[in-house]
Amino acid sequence: MYQVGQKQRLSIARAIARDPEIYIFDDSFSALDYKTDSILRKELKKYTKDATSLIVAQRIGTIINSDKIIVLDEGKVVGEGTHKELLKNCEVYKQIAMSQLSKEELENA
Repeated sequence: MYQVGQKQRLSIARAIARDPEIYIFDDSFSALDYKTDSILRKELKKYTKDATSLIVAQRIGTIINSDKIIVLDEGKVVGEGTHKELLKNCEVYKQIAMSQLSKEELENA
């Protein structure tokens, strides 16, 4: 039987082994604890740096360093930009970030 997150790690490893031009991670990090999520994303950058990566996520920590974040609310795009831009210009994103991150994390991101 798989441990929580093991299935996601195996799927990600299979994707990296194929070396595609585009990676799509559809909530692939949600079953991982925050520390493993952070370590995995850091390592993934080494393997995906020359590819396009699309990450669907509900956790701000998973996408905080993305080049471009698109915020959806009830199926509609309500914000687009970097983490810092969205904190200033997108109330939906700001509310989500405030509910998930500490004040220190918000200020230092």
